[in-house]
Amino acid sequence: MVYAHPLAAAATALGAAVALLSGPSVQASERPPGAVRTTPVVIAHRGASGYAPENTLAAADLADRMGFTWVETDVQRTSDGELVVVHDETLARTTDAEQRFPERAPWRVGDFTAAEIATLDAGGWFGPRWAGERVPTLRRYLSRVERNGQRLLLEIKRPELYPGIERDTLLTLDEEGWLDRSHTRRRLVVQSFGADSVRAVHRQRPDVVTGLLGNPAVAELPSYAAFTDQINPSHTRITADYVAAVRRLRGAHGKPLRVHVWTVNDAAGAQRAERFGVDGIITDRPDVVRDAVR
Repeated sequence: MVYAHPLAAAATALGAAVALLSGPSVQASERPPGAVRTTPVVIAHRGASGYAPENTLAAADLADRMGFTWVETDVQRTSDGELVVVHDETLARTTDAEQRFPERAPWRVGDFTAAEIATLDAGGWFGPRWAGERVPTLRRYLSRVERNGQRLLLEIKRPELYPGIERDTLLTLDEEGWLDRSHTRRRLVVQSFGADSVRAVHRQRPDVVTGLLGNPAVAELPSYAAFTDQINPSHTRITADYVAAVRRLRGAHGKPLRVHVWTVNDAAGAQRAERFGVDGIITDRPDVVRDAVR
């Protein structure tokens, strides 16, 4: 069964031409107190996933061709210990695992070997143009992002399912040259919804910049600031006051906590996030966000 993606038609055009979108001017009164007027960093969510199949090398390459330095991706672990780049807990939505292995429901990532996952089509669901794209290993993804000169926001997905995945991820990053000073200072952030997972990364490699996904209560922010550098909530859950409260605190590396919001795919949402003073915007449609906030 081939799944049709609502944006697949746009993907058949080169990068899917998107019209320039404009919006209301930013008013200083709408910014958090003391906020400096800066343009948020635009982060390509799972690569340019509005126009290419998410978390594939093709999506990272497309983000690069569109001019975006930062890409976000997800990491999970196979049954034989390989780290792979995939978002969902199961392979059903973004691969042909259901057709290839009909007896293996519900097709959890952790129930398949790396060799089995390597045979799956991770692009055909998005559109015929992308048929044959594969689920990359983390090593292959790091190599491609490095070749492109891009920067990486890496999410450890569902860490409770994969005990020790923080250690495995850091080991792979180290072996692939991503834990030297130039990468840890400028090109890498490791994030997770799991506070214990973020804390484990910080404990094992204090030099790595970390992010906590979600929107903790303001009263709880100081406890998270001890081991993280970013608070990264859904864009629908933020206010200017919340962003200001986050940025008043200093994170694990002694700098003001930053805020990167997800997943903003329209001009109005991007401009709202910008008015609130966020540091970055994670988006499936990075071109739309860039045009809205620049």
